[in-house]
Amino acid sequence: MKHEHILIIRFSALGDVAMTVPVVWALARQYPELRITVLSRPISRTFFEDLAPNVNFMAADLKNEYHGLKGLNALFRRLVAKQFTAIADLHSVLRSEYLRFRFKLGNYKVAHLNKHRNMRRNLVAKQPKKVMRPLPTPFQNYLDVFAKLGYPIDPKYLNFRSIFDVMPAPADGDNAAELVRGTGNLNMLPKSIGQKRSWEQWIGIAPFATYEGKIYPLKKMEEVIEKLIERYPKARIFFFGRGEKEEAAFSEWTKRWKQSLYVGENTENLYQELILMSHLDVMVSMDSSNMHMASLTGTPVVSIWGATHPYAGFLGWKQSHDNIVQCADLDCRPCSIYGKQPCMRGDYACMNNITPEQVVEKIAGLLQTDK
Repeated sequence: MKHEHILIIRFSALGDVAMTVPVVWALARQYPELRITVLSRPISRTFFEDLAPNVNFMAADLKNEYHGLKGLNALFRRLVAKQFTAIADLHSVLRSEYLRFRFKLGNYKVAHLNKHRNMRRNLVAKQPKKVMRPLPTPFQNYLDVFAKLGYPIDPKYLNFRSIFDVMPAPADGDNAAELVRGTGNLNMLPKSIGQKRSWEQWIGIAPFATYEGKIYPLKKMEEVIEKLIERYPKARIFFFGRGEKEEAAFSEWTKRWKQSLYVGENTENLYQELILMSHLDVMVSMDSSNMHMASLTGTPVVSIWGATHPYAGFLGWKQSHDNIVQCADLDCRPCSIYGKQPCMRGDYACMNNITPEQVVEKIAGLLQTDK
């Protein structure tokens, strides 16, 4: 008898892959006899490696080893050898659709993501055609895919808090054992980060995103940092993000503010970044991957939204709408689901109209002021 073995396909950006983690975790807990393999880019391995005993990770380098149609065919042959019984396409783009098609020809049980494209078009349409209505979240969309495959997930299992939580072995007949709150081991980080002292506030700031419409102006972010340090002189500020723009900005900022640290220069890998995130009192992020990664460590996020909007469904797992900062009086928002579109006004008022004071007040609401 063939054991049930589900393949979950999700390539895409790091933040998008991070959003699958709480649902995959819930699937693993509710169905402990189900073998689960997640197929994604190599960098995503950190999210799934120790997620649950019945979850495995399979890396696919689509830019090199499995590039193009020839590469996808080679990848398919590799996948078939794993003897899957169900295929969950949580990405639904050309590459995953091709793999899905090949599996369908082999009479595999297959289900794919509904992206609700009509609702998306209505949300980003120009006035008066714009329809401001919340879309189903990606989390709900993933749940729908698993339900189609015969694995509905009971809401009681949707209580993921952190990849560092400890889940005791369940008693007989009890798959919902109580979670023990955990954080990452700071001793695994370089000495430059050190231990967190009881009187310190640790604040993460991730000011960059892929597209301009999702980036709070750096001059305004500098004002945010100045006001935070003035208000919390014992705070430590950690700058998250990797890339040329990040390196240029953070190198300057760490010279200006001695209690700040550029995380990319002081950590070796993504896992170490997640450990650090788990000890933050608050993360300040755009609508970007750092919001989702902080969410995987149970850290509250003050998220700043410009061209995009939480109505598109991409707020981090269990993050509060109360901690969102956005310009609510612009009828052109949102103009894009992912932030790709250039500003139709030309001034990015959606970001520029947000004051540093608004951001600081949201952060202050999450910090323990008695430290």
